[in-house]
Amino acid sequence: MIPAGAVSDLVPFAHVTDVDRSVAFYARLGFEMLHEALADGRRVWAFLERGDARLMVAEADGAFDREAQGIIFYLYTRDLDALRARLVDDGLAVGEITTGGPGPDRRLEVTDPDGYVLILAEIEGERVGVLRG
Repeated sequence: MIPAGAVSDLVPFAHVTDVDRSVAFYARLGFEMLHEALADGRRVWAFLERGDARLMVAEADGAFDREAQGIIFYLYTRDLDALRARLVDDGLAVGEITTGGPGPDRRLEVTDPDGYVLILAEIEGERVGVLRG
């Protein structure tokens, strides 16, 4: 049996130098842009999908540094509170649940043993115990 708050999905989140160029490139591979975020009239984030394959791309903050973490791992759960409680009980250093976008409204950060930041996010509209109408 899978425990409450288990991770159910993983979506790579890559920092890129030009979101429009990346969207065009992945469109050649069959990806369709499902969501986007704009800032000052230009696309700064996009969510792409092709079948079961999904990818988020976002404009890198400041100068793009290929030596720095250029990808963020987004892991999804249906019960972020339960997952956070379990990780804390396991002795992991886990961030607080925060809100904001683009992307899922509820999320937290945890760092893996190699220093990669993982974003654990709740799947919108599927929070356990919450009715949305």
